[in-house]
Amino acid sequence: MQSNLKNGVERMHKDALANYLGITLTEVIPGYARGTMKVKPEHLNGIGVTHGGAIFSLADVVFAAASNAHGPVALALNVHINFFKSTGKGEFLSAEAREVNLTKRTGVYRIEVKNSKEELIAVAEGLVYRKNKV
Repeated sequence: MQSNLKNGVERMHKDALANYLGITLTEVIPGYARGTMKVKPEHLNGIGVTHGGAIFSLADVVFAAASNAHGPVALALNVHINFFKSTGKGEFLSAEAREVNLTKRTGVYRIEVKNSKEELIAVAEGLVYRKNKV
């Protein structure tokens, strides 16, 4: 089990987009992950608020970390996100992904994104397909 966790976490540290966006994983265990991102000017959209794609990317990275921490490669089949509040430059966002259901082949995860006041910014639900081989 420890080897599977190590492999899953190592894959996440190689995530070029997460590194580019400044997303940091702060906790990863099988079925759960937490990450953070400080909103920089390059994360803003044309009206000066955090781009939905940046928020989605933070949610997606913790979703991937939680689902891949079991060891087998887990690939997203579907992700749905709802946005509730806007944020802006300098805001510190955190996201948590929690496993809702796990089978041999699939996993379902709920992902919450919050601001520094612990206000809910977005909620996503994701479904992964779990491959046989690592």
